[in-house]
Amino acid sequence: MVKLDPLVAKFSSDAYLGFDFGNKKIGVAVGHADTGIASPLQTIQSLNQVPDWHKIGQLIAEWRPIGLVVGISRQNDGSDNVITPRMQKFCRQLNGRYNLPVHQIDETLTTFAAKQMLFDDLKVSAAKLWAVQDQLAAQIILQSWFDQ
Repeated sequence: MVKLDPLVAKFSSDAYLGFDFGNKKIGVAVGHADTGIASPLQTIQSLNQVPDWHKIGQLIAEWRPIGLVVGISRQNDGSDNVITPRMQKFCRQLNGRYNLPVHQIDETLTTFAAKQMLFDDLKVSAAKLWAVQDQLAAQIILQSWFDQ
């Protein structure tokens, strides 16, 4: 599989940023619509369950995306779970702050898939896993959106 260098997308006019929202951390990925390939970018820490809007703003300014993709977690039956309303609020805040289209996609089990790939398949240590699992989950979210 050919992996797009994130720096290539940085200078593109059709970049997207993907987000794996969590109360403590937000994983971020970047992708290029022309290639339809997403790459993990970074993990942003939240303070007291408040996103680091300064860092998110820096990424928006740096990558100049034409859209944002956020994974939304739901129960197996499709109903909201405890964090769903916070994820939807995050989407509204992204749209309101940056005036970019925000696309939502089901993120069921993306963090689990990221953990399994890192820990089971790649044998990444638990400490390193905690640091990168969210950006890999964001990559899975963005890649799933591109693939649809």
